[in-house]
Amino acid sequence: MKILVIGGGGREHALAWKLAQSPATSRLYAAPGNPGIATLAECVPANVTDPDRLLAIAESAGIDLTVVGPEAPLAAGVVDMFRSRGLPIVGPLQSAARLESSKGFAKEVMTQAGVPTARSVTVESAAQAHTAIRRFELPVVLKADGLAAGKGVVIANTREEAERTAAAMLAGKLVGDAGHRLIVEEFLKGEEVSFIAITDGRTVVPLEATQDHKAIFDGDRGPNTGGMGAYCDGRILSPSATDDVLSTVILPVVEYMRGIGQPFTGFLYAGLMLTGDGPKVLEFNVRLGDPETQALMLRLNSDLAGLLTECARGALSETRPRWSTDPSMCVVMAAAGYPGQVRTGDSITGIAEAERDGALVFHAGTARVNGEVRTAGGRVLGVTASGADLPAAIARTYDAVSRIRFEGAQYRTDIGVKGLKRW
Repeated sequence: MKILVIGGGGREHALAWKLAQSPATSRLYAAPGNPGIATLAECVPANVTDPDRLLAIAESAGIDLTVVGPEAPLAAGVVDMFRSRGLPIVGPLQSAARLESSKGFAKEVMTQAGVPTARSVTVESAAQAHTAIRRFELPVVLKADGLAAGKGVVIANTREEAERTAAAMLAGKLVGDAGHRLIVEEFLKGEEVSFIAITDGRTVVPLEATQDHKAIFDGDRGPNTGGMGAYCDGRILSPSATDDVLSTVILPVVEYMRGIGQPFTGFLYAGLMLTGDGPKVLEFNVRLGDPETQALMLRLNSDLAGLLTECARGALSETRPRWSTDPSMCVVMAAAGYPGQVRTGDSITGIAEAERDGALVFHAGTARVNGEVRTAGGRVLGVTASGADLPAAIARTYDAVSRIRFEGAQYRTDIGVKGLKRW
């Protein structure tokens, strides 16, 4: 089976790594891929927001299954185009992808489906925002309605900060067009968990829970990023808690979307806050998380290609995937300046040494220049490892991180620490 992975980040490198292990995979392609993916697949130049180009690649190569990594091609309608030509693909139609591309739409769905979430107001002007902000206790959360690469959420601790941020977002100064509408939302207290399930529109199969770390600095300080690290551990959610999230969050959304004629297929990602009143949804994504995928793929013992083929064909089995009992984690090494203006072009050394003792280094923002791997984006590498227990996974991952060098490298030193209380 020929498989195409759309995307070129760390998530897509991890997917390619896992798909390459399947006996069903005869040849692997990536569009556009990256230097790490190029060791596993044939990389083909492409703009992921150009569905016509992606379709041409798939048809030319005789692709049997396409897996979409990032959200942008889903929002651009790549699944609609592939399905119109009868090509199996994993991901939601453009209309269903609005669960991520419009936070306002996601809030409407949650309200109609009875899904627990934070109280919120949607606004389209600074005046509306100022009125709404006064209806909430501090801190208050501001979310850009559209896609903002994980950077469209601001937690404001004062009303002045909230009003200033809202005005800047609505004017397009912080996240561009993504901020033309804002969600003003109550701040939820608790522990965040990433809960991802795969569905063919009817059957739903959960993946293992993970915990992402969005803030740039240790202790969850500083501005939000696309994700600075994640760990995957069977102790994050108990079996009963997993079933609770399925019954109160995932299944109601899948059933509601099917009921309105916009069936959701692919990966449904619920960003949860475990509050004193139970799990509440912070946001939905319509694809696998990054860097959650890196940690997930390391623990997955089932055949990923087989699972995704079932999903794409609308014949997903209710059998849950098999997982290693060893916790895993991923630490993101980011470029100087991230999440703001980043510096690129710095030489990277030590990747082979980092992988010497079993760790994996997934490429995210890299480029090969004159035979040398250099930085080419904000999040550069995802250093990933597992261990017999969470402390061992943490130690092994950070040992691998210590062997990699590039000018201005920054990373958090506390990924996974929140999970130690469960050991």
